[in-house]
Amino acid sequence: MAHGLFTQNRIALIWDFDKTLIPGYMQQPIFERYQIDEARFWEETNALAERYHERGYRVSGESVYLNHILTHVRNGEMKGLNNDTLRELGAEIEFYEGLPEFFSELRAEARSKPEYEKHEIELEHYIVSTGLAEMIRGSKIAPYVDGIWGCEFIENPLLPGFNRQDELGMETEKEICQIGMMVDNTTKTRALFEINKGSNKDAAIDVNAKMAHEDRRIPFQNMIYIADGPSDVPSFSVVRKFGGKAYAVYKPTNEAEFAQNDRLLQTNRIHAYGPARYLRDSNTSMWLRLHVQKICDRIVADRETNFARKIAEPPRHLKDKPLNPDDTPEQEEQESLEL
Repeated sequence: MAHGLFTQNRIALIWDFDKTLIPGYMQQPIFERYQIDEARFWEETNALAERYHERGYRVSGESVYLNHILTHVRNGEMKGLNNDTLRELGAEIEFYEGLPEFFSELRAEARSKPEYEKHEIELEHYIVSTGLAEMIRGSKIAPYVDGIWGCEFIENPLLPGFNRQDELGMETEKEICQIGMMVDNTTKTRALFEINKGSNKDAAIDVNAKMAHEDRRIPFQNMIYIADGPSDVPSFSVVRKFGGKAYAVYKPTNEAEFAQNDRLLQTNRIHAYGPARYLRDSNTSMWLRLHVQKICDRIVADRETNFARKIAEPPRHLKDKPLNPDDTPEQEEQESLEL
């Protein structure tokens, strides 16, 4: 393996959020705070794309829920909802058993052998979600992750002509009113390439810039992508295509989700699947720890092979050999070559 821009001794576990780390949808605390019927909200959201299509609009079915939240804010049903409130409500999100401690256990796995320590292998966790980034930042898992991608809202948007004003206009009460960032199941793949190339750590690296594989911060073969189902097929496909691992989870005891993941396995979308349970004795925990170890072992082998190739055998002194009268000059030359 050629020596490149980065040492490539890092592993990335990239996690979906809803139904992967938590049993349901993260927006539940919002509905409880503002007394919104959650079932009705999602029923309306699921019907929006078709209704708008009938009116001549094209919308993204995956992210139209953001607009429906803003409609609730504008109509007063979620009056005063802002980013501070979203982060505060994130603390109420309940995770699957074993989390967030499991994230620390996986980090420790990457330092569990002397050879892993020698090569300074590090494991990083990332969350890439179509949910709300501020709620994830406010959740109890946030201190355990190295980066978060999610949808974001803007409060008090800048007005036309803002760059020609000497004084800032008076701000109104903080309340979300525009979409700042939208992440859907296709654009999630951009986050994968940002992690791969290192542009999430160094702003000077453009994610669209051409970069040799040996120069990338975290090769795809050092990645494991974990999510709950068919909506993550684009990300599963990218990670698999470039040599990484794809793992699906299902809600324990949910037979429909189990069958759904089995179809993903049968169609070669994923490498394996298991219950969304992260205690040490669970199948999912054991599979992830095993494959983290396998990645670590390969990193060690690659780096040591590369090191050996770069270190030539040191020169040594040759001893004079007594001349044998029977030796011909050709024999002496051959023996010299064999040294």
